[in-house]
Amino acid sequence: MSLVETMHKDMIAAMKARDEAKLSTLRMVKSAFKMKEVEKRAPLTDAEAQAVIQTQIKQRRDSVEMFTKGGRQELADKEAAEIVQLEAYLPKMATPEDIVEFIEVSMAEAAAATGAKPGQKEMGSVMKAVQAKIAEAGLRADGKQVSELVRAELAK
Repeated sequence: MSLVETMHKDMIAAMKARDEAKLSTLRMVKSAFKMKEVEKRAPLTDAEAQAVIQTQIKQRRDSVEMFTKGGRQELADKEAAEIVQLEAYLPKMATPEDIVEFIEVSMAEAAAATGAKPGQKEMGSVMKAVQAKIAEAGLRADGKQVSELVRAELAK
C-alpha cells in the first residue's frame, strides 16, 4: 500500500475515532499531496510523498520556533504534536554513527576508484554517494547533518 493510501486510511480511522488533532494534520498533508499531484499532473510516488511530508515537517519546525519566540507556547505545542504525527509516516532517521559509517565506506570506495584519499574538492561526490547509501538502507537523514559530518571526515 502506498504512503498516500496509508495516510488516507488513517484519516478515515481518525474521523471514526473523532481524533480532531490527527484528523486536521492528515487533512493538511492530504491537501499538500493534492497540490503536488496537480502541479506534477500525475499521482505521487512514495518518494515524492515523503518529500512533501518532510516539507510539512520543516514548515512546522519553523512555526514552532516562531511561536516560541512570540510567546505562544500553546500553538508551538500543537505544531510539535503535528511533527510527531507526521514523522511516523517517514522512514527511521539515521543515527550520526550510521552516517559516519556510510561516509567511511563511500570514502573508501572513492579512494579505491581514484587511488587517492578524497579531499574537500570531492565533497559533492562523497555527499551524493552517502545520500544514496542512506536511501538504500531505507533510512533518512538531515542533509545539513550529513554535510557537516562529511566535511569533518574529509578534514581528517
